[in-house]
Amino acid sequence: MARIEVPMPQMGESIAEGTVSKWLKQVGDTVERDEPILEISTDKVDAEIPAPSAGMLVEVVVEEGETVEVGTVLALIDPEEIELVDTTPDKALEPDLPSGPKKITELPDVVESSPVATQTLDVSQSAEERLRTRSTPVVRKIAAEHGIDLANIVGSGHAGRVTKQDIVAFMESSGATGADPSTISEVRVRDGVPIQSEPSSLWDSFYKEVQHPEYPVRPADQVEGMDKMRRLTAEHMVVAKRIAPHVHSFIEIDFSVIDRIRTLSRSRWEAQNTRVSYTAFVAWAVSRVLRDFPMVNSVVSGNNVIYRGNVNLGMAVDLDPGLIVPVVHDADHLGLIGIGNKIVDLAGRARARKLMPDEIQGATFTITNPGVLGTVVGLPVIPKGTSAILGIGSIEKRVAVVTDQQTDTDVVAIRKRSLFSLGYDHRIVDGADAARFLSALKEMLESFPEDA
Repeated sequence: MARIEVPMPQMGESIAEGTVSKWLKQVGDTVERDEPILEISTDKVDAEIPAPSAGMLVEVVVEEGETVEVGTVLALIDPEEIELVDTTPDKALEPDLPSGPKKITELPDVVESSPVATQTLDVSQSAEERLRTRSTPVVRKIAAEHGIDLANIVGSGHAGRVTKQDIVAFMESSGATGADPSTISEVRVRDGVPIQSEPSSLWDSFYKEVQHPEYPVRPADQVEGMDKMRRLTAEHMVVAKRIAPHVHSFIEIDFSVIDRIRTLSRSRWEAQNTRVSYTAFVAWAVSRVLRDFPMVNSVVSGNNVIYRGNVNLGMAVDLDPGLIVPVVHDADHLGLIGIGNKIVDLAGRARARKLMPDEIQGATFTITNPGVLGTVVGLPVIPKGTSAILGIGSIEKRVAVVTDQQTDTDVVAIRKRSLFSLGYDHRIVDGADAARFLSALKEMLESFPEDA
């Protein structure tokens, strides 16, 4: 009988594990598809995990308080068990009586796959045995290609789970022949272009091995260990700097038109219980300009460039301490008020640790606004998986030389202005591309449409 796995979800690109904080359902409970069945906690976000299928919760693999790796099976749901529950009285103590022929109901061998994960399991195995033999698709593919029984490999993952590194090491030690283990990865093809479902081994050997040098401690110093969030952030920043050659360009933008729109619209927005910040204006403009600059909304993948088909804006949120980047998906299809409401909602739930997993994934471009804390300009690090990030400096009244439209002469005036920085991956975005992008963004913001 096929059962549905409930795995620990990926809660962000830099998050490798999560903790089961509370089970909302118990073994034997029936659940509906998308009904919350447990709560998990990470260093950056708390979330309720929905059931991938309707059925009965037949096994809890990971107990409350346990911390496990992403992908670890948390529970099993039997989508057919709900139809098999025997509601008749217990007859164990009744004498055997003659009965007529029993009606046998044939059950389907295949259950519709869930978007999360599915796998037929041997229910005779213990939970630990299933975890030991279970692995990612790429590991199972390698094992099948080389005739390797995963049960013969001592896994280094949770509960002895076999990882890709484990099977590669096993092949090297046993002299297994076939494909070069250093190049093994699961590859799919779409429109003739290879798409890796998992990073290549280069990722493991170069990008992910982060070691921080140690320094001597002086008598007046105080030493504290980094908490998990800071440690993950540090590793993420190091990796991001290793991957992309960072270049930054700057431009100054006048907010006079936006100020006028905000003043004229304030009463209407208040009546709608809506708040539209400067950041919302910038996000709306960025989402439109990115349509004309696909290289800024792309990512280098091996020797290919992936031009993203969606504009998904990562919006950096200060958690004090820490940082998280929730994502406004398909921002170019939202109006100004829609983007404004979305930013407020995501930021509020980020600080309350109530974001869902898909709300912190899939960014194609990132906006960070250190200017709200008084920073004049910043040089932000490009998040891995993207090619650019925009930094918004403080929006302040400054003395500026402007052209008087009536007299066509230059005059000194006081205007609200801000310095923007664009950090970009020089492998794919050239300086001229960055300059044209910033110029288009400046024009959009300084002549902002009133009907946005």
